[in-house]
Amino acid sequence: MAELLLEFFSEEIPATMQKKACDDLAGLMGNALKGHGLDFKDIATFVTPRRLCLWVSGLPLQQPDWKDEKKGPKVGAPPQAIAGFLRASGLDSLDQCTQRPGPKGPIWFAIKAGKGRATTEILPIIIADIVTSMPWPNTMRFADQTLRWIRPLHSIIALFDGEVIKGTIETGGKPLVFGDVTRGHRFFSAGPIRVKNLSDYQTKLATAFVMLDQNSREESIQQQLRLKAQEKGLTVLSDGKLLQEVVGLVEWPVVILGQIDKDFMALPSECLTATMRTHQKYFSLVKPDGQMAPWFALVANTPLKDEGRKDGETKIRAGNERVLRARLADAKFFWDQDRTHKLEENLPKLAKVIFHAKLGTVADRCQRMVTLAPHIIAAIKPEMKADAKRAAELAKADLVSEMVNEFPELQGIMGGYYARAQGETEAVARAIADHYAPAGPDDFCPTAPVSIAVAMAEKLDSLCGFWLIDEKPTGSKDPFALRRAALGVVRLVLENQIRLSLKDLILIGLKSYKIEQNPAKLAHIAFELFAFINQRIKAHLKTKGDRHDVIAAIFNAGDDSDLVRLMARLAAVKNFLASDDGLNLLNAYRRATHILEAEEKKDATRYRGHINAEIFVEEEEKALHAILREVGLAVEDYFAKDDFEAAMLSLAKLRVGVDAFFDNVIVNAEQPETRANRLELLAAIRHVMAHVADFSQIEN
Repeated sequence: MAELLLEFFSEEIPATMQKKACDDLAGLMGNALKGHGLDFKDIATFVTPRRLCLWVSGLPLQQPDWKDEKKGPKVGAPPQAIAGFLRASGLDSLDQCTQRPGPKGPIWFAIKAGKGRATTEILPIIIADIVTSMPWPNTMRFADQTLRWIRPLHSIIALFDGEVIKGTIETGGKPLVFGDVTRGHRFFSAGPIRVKNLSDYQTKLATAFVMLDQNSREESIQQQLRLKAQEKGLTVLSDGKLLQEVVGLVEWPVVILGQIDKDFMALPSECLTATMRTHQKYFSLVKPDGQMAPWFALVANTPLKDEGRKDGETKIRAGNERVLRARLADAKFFWDQDRTHKLEENLPKLAKVIFHAKLGTVADRCQRMVTLAPHIIAAIKPEMKADAKRAAELAKADLVSEMVNEFPELQGIMGGYYARAQGETEAVARAIADHYAPAGPDDFCPTAPVSIAVAMAEKLDSLCGFWLIDEKPTGSKDPFALRRAALGVVRLVLENQIRLSLKDLILIGLKSYKIEQNPAKLAHIAFELFAFINQRIKAHLKTKGDRHDVIAAIFNAGDDSDLVRLMARLAAVKNFLASDDGLNLLNAYRRATHILEAEEKKDATRYRGHINAEIFVEEEEKALHAILREVGLAVEDYFAKDDFEAAMLSLAKLRVGVDAFFDNVIVNAEQPETRANRLELLAAIRHVMAHVADFSQIEN
């Protein structure tokens, strides 16, 4: 067994493409090796800004010998059958075949065998295919080449069992010949480096200031950040995406702290963080109380311990502080400029910003949110209706501000700051800042009444608009993030326990567009949109661990647009099914419905619980009828009071009556009238229990 080492050495690979490139490379190589019958033990990938590497262990020196058998027709079969068999087998005559006994006489078999090829003969073909089939999102080339790669490709290391694989890649210019030479750090390595295997490769790269393993670089950066911050009594603001990006930008990470001028500390912390993160890839530091500290951390791609660079850290720090000073001066200018006028003065500009070609401008969107928000706040805190309208009116005003134009990720956040600066109430400012939330299943969910109302209005407006113009998500495509918007509505309602009718809100939202006037068509669109939101609720519940069959039982039992009520029913049914009474009644229900469905199919009719109490024969029939009436009335009463736990306890009373009925009564009686009446009793059981949930959905 031997190992394969590949390195594709190029100009800098974009950091955001590196992880996928590793996955694609491993997938292509693994599939190619298996396709050629070459098993392997392990496969690993490494990436730095200038190299994409792959290592495979446990590769055989050659393919296994192979043998292929193909069964043909019987000996003595018609000539046409024989000729077809030979063609399909790639043979010329039956002399190349053998006979084997069969149950009805001897059968022809075509047998081919061959010796496996050396792995070194196959690998050049695989590598060449990988070079041309890597699914880069875009590619580049040198001026004198036609070969395209994510960035111009300089060289290829291809070593198998410690030896260079013989092979080349045609480039349209000078071919790339497989070799064993790489290069270290762009500025601090001594020159070309010849390697033998992975261990030798990693060791020599480390002496040339290249940390090959991306996971090791990440750990090193995290450890250095933590230690540097601790020296100042600070912590690093968590930023996983920035960390991943920085890992892909450096080959030899060195963390250095820099200082932020005091003049800029009056800027909102989000402005400071966005400026440092977006433009400079710096990490923000925070004090123990969570406030921004006047320090930042940068990750240099520069070794500082080599001779002649003892003042390197000082120079790097000073240079980065100077660059950041200029960036923050721009941010301060935007901040000061935006506060010279009020948010409402931005509103006319929103009339020039298109929300969607078929759905009008952002100014139109704000007016629709102003229509929706009061209806939502009425279910939460009606006395705050004025704040809800004001927040909805100003929610998008910061989109045309200087700061958001520079840092789009600050939309909403800056609106909140500007609202406070101009004297709006805290509820209004907070609602403007929070109205995009929640942006996903793990994102912060607003809890303040006005914030909830405006955030829900914003999401419902998007859903209603795109449903009106039939721009719904299809398959995996969701260009307008409508699944996320629907989940946001679900989370806002459920996590804040808001009692309202989503159907009514959807109709209000649809009508506010004034696109469709036909009531029947609007009702149909509302039905479809509500069904879509229901799908998001189901997906949300499944991610929380709820059983899919219990979820289906609740949703199939009725069209309840009060999500809080729906969840209370779900909880009651879950608790009921976890009890002995619940499980026993479920078994009795199954027995009743199985009999009922079979007889309904036989009779070509549907029994609906229309019982004639005057023709009861057995006492158990009378007792079951009495308890069904009692439980049915109790369930309806408890449902009217939203006391679903009590409703489930009432259902449990059915168990004794149902058990006694099945133990002592023959459903399929000889008298047709008696039989039909008993089937109506079973239908009554189905009807009473269906008021709570569709128990037919519950699995064993």
